[in-house]
Amino acid sequence: MNTEHLLQMISGQCDALREVTSQATQELREYNRRLEQILQQMHKNIPVRDGSFSEDFNSSCVALRKELDHHETIWQEIRAQVRSCTAADWTAELVLPAKGINSRAKTLSRACDEFTTTYDVFIRTYKRFTTEKLNVWLLTACQGDLVTLTGKILFVAREIAKHTENKRGTHVNG
Repeated sequence: MNTEHLLQMISGQCDALREVTSQATQELREYNRRLEQILQQMHKNIPVRDGSFSEDFNSSCVALRKELDHHETIWQEIRAQVRSCTAADWTAELVLPAKGINSRAKTLSRACDEFTTTYDVFIRTYKRFTTEKLNVWLLTACQGDLVTLTGKILFVAREIAKHTENKRGTHVNG
């Protein structure tokens, strides 16, 4: 696989993981809203109307775990391919695509930060909920794995950008 094709694959995978992360953030916001409603109903001694919350939340956590496992496998392969490339493989013509990868990785990082913030809000709300057991441990594992994976992706993107930038030469003012 040549480096240009590798950069296209990295770009597509960054977008795919960002999409998964954004969707998980939206779902977690919705679960937090539902949990707040349940807590209000319990506080007012009103029967809880949302009987499927625990089941929905737990199945969502399992689905997120599967998605992240899938992406982790893909990114392991991509990182291995990037490591197998020599410095000579990263030509000056790849500077703009490499900067694009770096930009996509930063966008993914922002999406990950947003997920982490939403996760923190959910955990604060969940601490008051003792009625049912939720797979919060699985959500916590997913959040930690997402942060770790995003950090690895950012590192790969920076390394690629650095290699291509070094090929530009000293005559280019950037």
